[in-house]
Amino acid sequence: MIIKGPLITGVFIERPNRFITLVEVNGKIVRSHLPDPGRLKELLIPGTEVLLKPATNLDSRKTKFSTVMVRFEGRLISLVSALPNKFVKESIEKNILPMLKNYKIIRPEVPYGNHRFDFLLNNHEGFKFYLEVKSVTYVKNGIARFPDAITARGTRHVVTLSELMQSGINSGILFVCQRDDPASFEPMWDRDPIFSKALFEASKMNVNIWCISTTVTETEITFKRQIPVNLTPPKSG
Repeated sequence: MIIKGPLITGVFIERPNRFITLVEVNGKIVRSHLPDPGRLKELLIPGTEVLLKPATNLDSRKTKFSTVMVRFEGRLISLVSALPNKFVKESIEKNILPMLKNYKIIRPEVPYGNHRFDFLLNNHEGFKFYLEVKSVTYVKNGIARFPDAITARGTRHVVTLSELMQSGINSGILFVCQRDDPASFEPMWDRDPIFSKALFEASKMNVNIWCISTTVTETEITFKRQIPVNLTPPKSG
C-alpha cells in the first residue's frame, strides 16, 4: 500500500498530551498531531528521529503536521493507528493476506448491536465473517504485544466476537504489526489482564486470532509474513 508523502524528518522533543508531539524541524520546535493515542513510551524517546507529514486541511486543524513514523533501532515504525485498516482493506481486495484469501469485503465499519466492527466479509460459500483489526507497535525481544495501554473498548470487541462465534457466525481479530521485526505475538498480560484474558477465552471459542508483520518505508507498507500467536496465560508466582 502506498503511503502518500512528502514526509519531513524531525527530532522528537516531548509529548505534552496523547495527541500532540513537539518536534524539532530545521532548528525550530513545531507542534504535530500524533495519530496514535497509545502509550508509545518505548518508541517516543527524546532525541529520536520522527517523520512528519504536512497537513493539507489546515482550515480544520490546530497543527500543521502529523507525526506518522518513528525510526527506532534503525527501522521505521508507523504511528498511524488508522493505517492498518486501510492496509487490510487493500490487501483483502488484492488477495494478499493468506488467512483471508477466500474472503471478500461486504462493507467496512459495520454495526453490530452496540458495537462497530472494522469489516464484514463473506467467503465463496456466502458465510459471513466479522473482522476486527488492531494496530500493534510494541515489540520487545522479538515478541509483539498488545495492548500497550488498557483498552476497555478492545475488550468489549473481543467479548462480542466470542458471542458471535457462539451464535454460529464466524469472527476474527487480525493484529497488524506496523514494523517488520516481531517473531511472535502475545497479549500484554501485565498492562491489560482483562483484555488478555478475554482474548484467551475467545480463542477457546474458536474466534480466529492472527497476527502479521509488515515492512514500512517512507513510501509504502507491505505484508511481510504471518507470525505465531501465543495466548497462554503466564504462570503466576
